[in-house]
Amino acid sequence: MRRRGTRRAVVRAAAWTAAYALGLAVLVPVGAWTWWQRAPHAPGTNANALWARHQWVGETHTDAEYRAFADLLRRARITDVFFHAGPVEADGTVPPAKYRNAAALLAAMRRYAPGVRAQAYLGQIREVDGHGVIDLDDPAVRNRVLATDATFLDVGFDGIHYDFEPVYRDDGAFLDLLTRTRALTRARGRVLSVAVEQKTLWDGVQPVLDAVAPRTGPLHYPPRPTARFLRALADRADQVAIMTYDTELPTRSLVGLHYAAHTRWTLDLIGDRATVFIGVPTYRPVTGWAEDLATALRGVRRGVDGLDAPPTRPYGVGIYADWTTGAADWRAYDRGWPAPG
Repeated sequence: MRRRGTRRAVVRAAAWTAAYALGLAVLVPVGAWTWWQRAPHAPGTNANALWARHQWVGETHTDAEYRAFADLLRRARITDVFFHAGPVEADGTVPPAKYRNAAALLAAMRRYAPGVRAQAYLGQIREVDGHGVIDLDDPAVRNRVLATDATFLDVGFDGIHYDFEPVYRDDGAFLDLLTRTRALTRARGRVLSVAVEQKTLWDGVQPVLDAVAPRTGPLHYPPRPTARFLRALADRADQVAIMTYDTELPTRSLVGLHYAAHTRWTLDLIGDRATVFIGVPTYRPVTGWAEDLATALRGVRRGVDGLDAPPTRPYGVGIYADWTTGAADWRAYDRGWPAPG
């Protein structure tokens, strides 16, 4: 009799759990859809970034191409361009042949887009648990990365943009690299920016994931920064670009909610510490029917609407990337990220 009662209790608990999960599966999309119907009030901004293809530093271009690019940057209110100048080799260097056109590019930028910062975009797959390319835990490798940074600043870049992935919340070596790089860029009167993943949804779960989930392999957990780590990054960089894209969410309203939430969280956390660029995609993600540039921009603006007060530092969006951005995308950008005022 007792066994039958226990079985009945287990069945009842399982039924309630299933009903709760089903309720969430219904209520969350419905709530997101309802929230999504209201148009945003916040305009776009005059501080925006663009990730640019390697060919700009690696290949020659005509004067007309430079003029057209500068005109595009001006119309889109782009203040910072991350020109792909790497990738960084495993030893921390970049062969000069990879950036043989950098001097000509920078001369053209000074001539045709004098108000735009041209940053050297440097990155590589971070070695984690024996997997990856570059071992930033090795002080000698970090020293060579710094020497590489100095070389790019000597060429004339206005800053260094790091995109080393993955970076986890306990990556002391990366924080050390940022600290030392900022000392270098500040001494030269240049800027340091860093691209990182979007913030974790719940910081409290990270110790559990550290204990039970691997950082490599098909079932590894993503390198989301905690609030504490994101603030540590912002204290060491002039600009932080959040790679908010690749949501893999199935509806526009859920995608928009994702961008709004991360915009609000990030600006609340570090908007008074560093310039923030919220990354938006012009390529087609896995759920491209739901996640696109127009949806991302609307979500960012809804996130700004939700702030209690605007941040004291400039903020805007970072477009990923110029090699996937066509004329239709730029028209969508003009519509979805209108100039302030």
